[in-house]
Amino acid sequence: MRIFRKPVSEKVNCRAFFRRGAYYNNHCKPVLTCNNCCMEPARGAAVSKTRLEESLARLKGSRRKLAGAILSESPETYHLSSHDLARRYGVDAATVIRTVQALGYGRFADFAADLRRHFVHTVTPYTILRQVSRDRGTAADLVRRSLKTDADTVRALAETLRADDIVDAARRIRAARRVAIIGVDLAASLAEFLAYGLAVLGIDASAPVGSSGNLLHRVHLLGRRDLLVAISFGRCLQQTVTAMLQADKAGVPTLAITDSPETPLARGARRTLLCSVESPAVTGSYAAPMAMMTAVLVACARLGLRRSLRTLDEKDRQDHAGMRWHGNDELREETDP
Repeated sequence: MRIFRKPVSEKVNCRAFFRRGAYYNNHCKPVLTCNNCCMEPARGAAVSKTRLEESLARLKGSRRKLAGAILSESPETYHLSSHDLARRYGVDAATVIRTVQALGYGRFADFAADLRRHFVHTVTPYTILRQVSRDRGTAADLVRRSLKTDADTVRALAETLRADDIVDAARRIRAARRVAIIGVDLAASLAEFLAYGLAVLGIDASAPVGSSGNLLHRVHLLGRRDLLVAISFGRCLQQTVTAMLQADKAGVPTLAITDSPETPLARGARRTLLCSVESPAVTGSYAAPMAMMTAVLVACARLGLRRSLRTLDEKDRQDHAGMRWHGNDELREETDP
């Protein structure tokens, strides 16, 4: 995982590589996520064509037929090699390579990366469930696969995690006067978790909820000494992107938590933390984002150790004197003279 520091107009040069047969950028793999629950664009928002779709229109004959089949079946083809594609469609590998070149790609790896981006761009709960349904296995097999995917995703995050990047994000959170964390739909659970954890440490953090208007009004109150954290994945939700862009325009520092350097959030935020939400579940999985945000909370606690200890000590005294925990009333009766 890397943290990007860039102006809005600067392009991110992210080196891609392959691991265990799936596409990774040099942080985590942004595949098999749900565009409906977490990443659906606002109603009426136009979804731009991918480079593959634009290139496909220029082909003719058998090459267009082959490329069209690969593109339309991207949930089953995005992870295949040129030889695997050749076997799937009954052609030789050279035909696949020539078709890829006709699409304008000098290397198959570049085509494969775009095919995976196309898959992420167009994936829906239906395509995820359809792919899962084609796998032979019982419900118990799918449960084991889901748990293994989460474990692999968190392991990949740990292997690529740069502790200094997490510490840098924590320093900026600590330095901010106020921290507003924007997460819409399912991502609201992540925003609430991070805001709660920061508030426990004595940091003025909140996760605004409600209508789009309420979010924008809250963002409008932020200043240059504050920080906006935006959370969304894949195509990203329009409300989250709009809130982040409004904050950036007003000079508010922004930090995005997303799954690819090519998402709208990553392209617009001044700093970006990346983690995968890959899962065979139609909702995607927040195992890796939760692990990453937990690391941010650990860093925030350590950087402001005295303040954190003072805040938590006061909270412990209040909890002991109050009714937060079950059995506190009996304990007070036993300790009272």
